[in-house]
Amino acid sequence: MNYEITENRALTASVHSMRLRGDTGSLTRPGQFVQVALPDFYLRRPISVCEWDRESLRLVYKVVGQGTAAMAEMKPGACLDLLPGLGNGFDTGACGEKPLLVGGGVGLPPLLGLCRALLAQGKKPLVLAGFGTAAEAFLLEDFRALGVPVTVTTMDGSLGLRGLVTDALGDLDYDDVLACGPLPMLKALWRCTGGRGQYSLEERMGCGFGACMGCSVQTAAGSMRVCKEGPVFRGEVLPWA
Repeated sequence: MNYEITENRALTASVHSMRLRGDTGSLTRPGQFVQVALPDFYLRRPISVCEWDRESLRLVYKVVGQGTAAMAEMKPGACLDLLPGLGNGFDTGACGEKPLLVGGGVGLPPLLGLCRALLAQGKKPLVLAGFGTAAEAFLLEDFRALGVPVTVTTMDGSLGLRGLVTDALGDLDYDDVLACGPLPMLKALWRCTGGRGQYSLEERMGCGFGACMGCSVQTAAGSMRVCKEGPVFRGEVLPWA
C-alpha cells in the first residue's frame, strides 16, 4: 500500500521521525509494525509504529545502514510502499492500572502509542526511558505532553539518573511492566520484576508476516515467530530464567 510522506525530520543525530498519510485501518494494537519497501533495496525494513490516527501514522526510526540512511533522505510528497498492521502488539486490557512503560533507545517509539491507548482506557501509566547520553534522548516531551510521569536514565549521567533503567525501578510505584528495547535490557528487566508483564522482541525478518520462519525464537511454549506471534510476548512464555 502506498503512503505519502508528510514529514521526515531528525530528532537526534541518528534518529528520525517520519509521518505518512494513508490507510491505517489494519492497525489495531500499539506495538505492531510495518514492513517498508525502499527503492533499490531488495528486502523490506521492519519498523514499529510510534503512533497513528484515522488518516496517518508516525514512524520513529534509527539510521543503522544504507536502507534507513536512504529513508532519512526522503522528502515530504514522496511515497513509500508499506505492509501495515503486522505483528501481535501490546494487550492493554491485560495489564494493571498503573503500568510501567520501559523503553531503551529506539525501543521507546511504540510506547508512545501505547501510552495514549492506556490513557484512553483510564489507566495511569508511568514511563521509564533509558539512553546512553543526553544527546541520544528523544520523544521525552511527547510523553510529558500527555501528562504522564517520565523517569530518564543515561549511562553517563548526563540526563536524569546515572545507570540502567533497572537502577530506577526501586523508586517507582507500578503494578505491571510493558517494555521494548535491547535484549539485554529486556532480560534484566524480566529478572528484576519476576517475569511479569509484556515484552516486545526484535529479530531479523524476511517476510514480516510469518511465512519464512526466519524470525523464530524459542519460548517456554515452543518455537514462535516474532513477526506473527510477537513481537510482543507475555513474560511467562519467555525462557530467560
